[in-house]
Amino acid sequence: MLILGCVIVLAALVLLVKRFEARMVLVGAGIVMCLVSGAPMKALDAFAKGMGSGMIASACSSMGFALAMRFTGCDKHLINALAKLLLKVNWLLIPGVIFGTYAVNVALPSAAGTAAAAGAIFIPILMGAGVHPAMAAAAVKCGTYGSMLNPGLAHNPFVAKIAGVNVMDVIAFHYKANIASLLVGAVVLTAIAYFLKENRGHVVEGLELDTEFKVNPLYALMPVIPIAILILGATGLVPLFKMGVAQAMVIGAILTCIVTRTNPAALTKSFFDGMGKAYGDIIGIILAAGVFVAGMNAMGLVKAFIAAMINNPAIVKICASVGPFVLGLITGSGDAATFAFNEAVTPHAADFGMSIVQMGSMATLGGTLGRTMSPIAGATIIVAGIAGISPMEVTRRNAIPMIFAMIVGMMFLAF
Repeated sequence: MLILGCVIVLAALVLLVKRFEARMVLVGAGIVMCLVSGAPMKALDAFAKGMGSGMIASACSSMGFALAMRFTGCDKHLINALAKLLLKVNWLLIPGVIFGTYAVNVALPSAAGTAAAAGAIFIPILMGAGVHPAMAAAAVKCGTYGSMLNPGLAHNPFVAKIAGVNVMDVIAFHYKANIASLLVGAVVLTAIAYFLKENRGHVVEGLELDTEFKVNPLYALMPVIPIAILILGATGLVPLFKMGVAQAMVIGAILTCIVTRTNPAALTKSFFDGMGKAYGDIIGIILAAGVFVAGMNAMGLVKAFIAAMINNPAIVKICASVGPFVLGLITGSGDAATFAFNEAVTPHAADFGMSIVQMGSMATLGGTLGRTMSPIAGATIIVAGIAGISPMEVTRRNAIPMIFAMIVGMMFLAF
């Protein structure tokens, strides 16, 4: 059963790389695995459950806001307001967006929420500056693991509880490794952009830079409103602003309507057109990915992988990092392997010559980086949808940076 499951998963990955329709491949593979395992309803149950996913609000509202910005021309005002700066420091564009997204994710510990909020701003800016759409999406995705520095990330208090220390002690232990991995990932992705010549020269209709364009400062400010609200609320600077992504996007759209004096009916139609496009293009793939993961669970692949990782103490250091990384990659979430490993093995870290905080941090970083590279992670699907490209295009660009980031991060944590 496990061998057959691996064959199906590999076949699905090959089809995705060959650019077959992603939703068809993921749903088809998931249903086949559930049928083979004798639990066909698990695929349909996963599909139905995904239709009520919490990511729907973030993805749909962000896409709606993005189309509202395009409709009013506010995104063009923001892009052209930054035109002179962008043209002068083109080499800083991609790493700048990575660091900016990372900073947003520290404040907003949801990778999908950060991808939606930051992607709606950064991706059009990069594309307007001539960066290839797939590279623009990859830059935002590369920065979606800043949440490891947030005390509210579930893994940090979990490890702290096992170790009997304060949650800030856990963050103090792994923050250098986390930041080092970010720097490496940013440098490698930027180098890939230059090698592929995707850092400039790509013109996207409607987002072209025009140095003669007369910028309205208020219009240029509108695309930034939602993310400003979210950060001010999440950091506690303005408690009144503590709200979800969807609420912030609606407020941003209302303020845009007032400032630009756009016909409310036309703006509303544009916003909901964007939400509908998001459900079809972005949520559709998220639903398909859920069916695919349900198939792997039905065949016992995920459970077997976790068991193999936990039951091999001789290579525990490698398992603590590479295991969650691989599972995060193939499932789109590093949580399953990370929590399982930290619960079963991490309490006994001393038996392997490691501290609990050290082992727990390795598992957390490994799972997080694997998820950051995964083509079926919600955040990947969201940024790909905003850029109008396939999630596999994001992964193809993020793969090498994330592998290097993991190697460097683990070196910091292991020694």
